[in-house]
Amino acid sequence: MSGIETYVLLCASALAAGVINSLAGGGTLLTFSALLTVVNPVVANATSTVALVPGSIAGAWGYRREMRKSSSWVRLLVVPSMIGGGIGTLLVTRLEESYFSALVPWLILVAAVLFLAQPAISHLAGTGKPHAPPTRPKLVALIVFQFFVAVYGGYFGAGIGILMLSSLGLMGLTDIHQMNAVKTFLAASINCVSVGVFALENRVAWHYALSMAVAAIVGGYLGAHTARRMNREVVRWVVIAIGFGLAGYYFYKQVVS
Repeated sequence: MSGIETYVLLCASALAAGVINSLAGGGTLLTFSALLTVVNPVVANATSTVALVPGSIAGAWGYRREMRKSSSWVRLLVVPSMIGGGIGTLLVTRLEESYFSALVPWLILVAAVLFLAQPAISHLAGTGKPHAPPTRPKLVALIVFQFFVAVYGGYFGAGIGILMLSSLGLMGLTDIHQMNAVKTFLAASINCVSVGVFALENRVAWHYALSMAVAAIVGGYLGAHTARRMNREVVRWVVIAIGFGLAGYYFYKQVVS
């Protein structure tokens, strides 16, 4: 594959990821898998995170009005999110690359299963239904859960939004816009810490990341403007199909290699 073809492939994956993240989430699966064709898994993970983080920050800014109404939840969860994200990212950069490479198909499979189970998880969490105010033990459990979600987010990350929305639903949040605001801000916090660690550890292919970031921003803009016309459930099933297909492909590669 020539240099131009490589950039076209990577930017196309980032553009599609930006659109998908605006509609259903799961764009990481596209950018990470595209980058695996040109760099090793750890660098692919780092570069994918850097490429998509501007869109994550923009999404958090877009929810700034709802953020003011749910600032207490942000204050409660932002510190464990950042600490967990840093630890998860350090696990990627400090452990032998063979560990992450071996986990790649499993991580993609977990992400695909999370997207598949999203409606059931939301139903069990009671999203949109009123709950009694959370007790102190529940709040402690939420902080611990968010920490481990952030560790996974720093390590790989696809599907963390589903986990966070479900836990917030269990805590009694009923306004989906406020829930999305908290989720988006916390995800952006995790990703920003990850970008810092990846940059310090020199694991980012910047020549790919910067062009992909521009494409992802364009994709996010297009996705936001077409969201009302597209069936989000169809997009979700496309992400699920891609996830299971990629997981099967990488499991196969591990078996034959």
